[in-house]
Amino acid sequence: MPDATPVDRLNPALLDARFCPRCAQPATVAYPRSLTCPHCGYGAYYNPKPVAATIPVTGDDRIVLLRRASDPGKDPWTFPGGFVDLGETVEQAACRKTQEEIGIAPTLGPLVGVYSRPDSHVVLIVFAGRTEGDPRAADAEASEVRTFERAAIPWGELAFWSTGAALDDFLARSP
Repeated sequence: MPDATPVDRLNPALLDARFCPRCAQPATVAYPRSLTCPHCGYGAYYNPKPVAATIPVTGDDRIVLLRRASDPGKDPWTFPGGFVDLGETVEQAACRKTQEEIGIAPTLGPLVGVYSRPDSHVVLIVFAGRTEGDPRAADAEASEVRTFERAAIPWGELAFWSTGAALDDFLARSP
């Protein structure tokens, strides 16, 4: 299932922008990256948003995945993750999203990898993590949570290209 965003949809808020939000004069738009105003000097630069995630592993060495309850990527499997909020670190965001989505606070391990593409509005930062307790669908973002033996990961049902890439990297480094 494709999850690439056509370049004309990378920044929908800027697609129809023509005027400066500060002085209302005509602005220069360099879609999808920036809006600048030659009249008042205002400038807004749009960058990919950081997304922090955890590949949680249980005490019996099973990987925790959740089935997404909403778009993007509704119904297929992924690991817990979400946008980094202002005022928190990437690590704090990974722990927060894991707690919110599967009801368990992880102990973060090493960085698995950083994943991005030019046709995406996010940069995904993935950590390995350990969990204790029983994972569950803890919020509206997950319709189901399940643990998988490494050999049973549902490769054909993953939500995003980056989910597969990060799981590949994680499994290649983990015994």
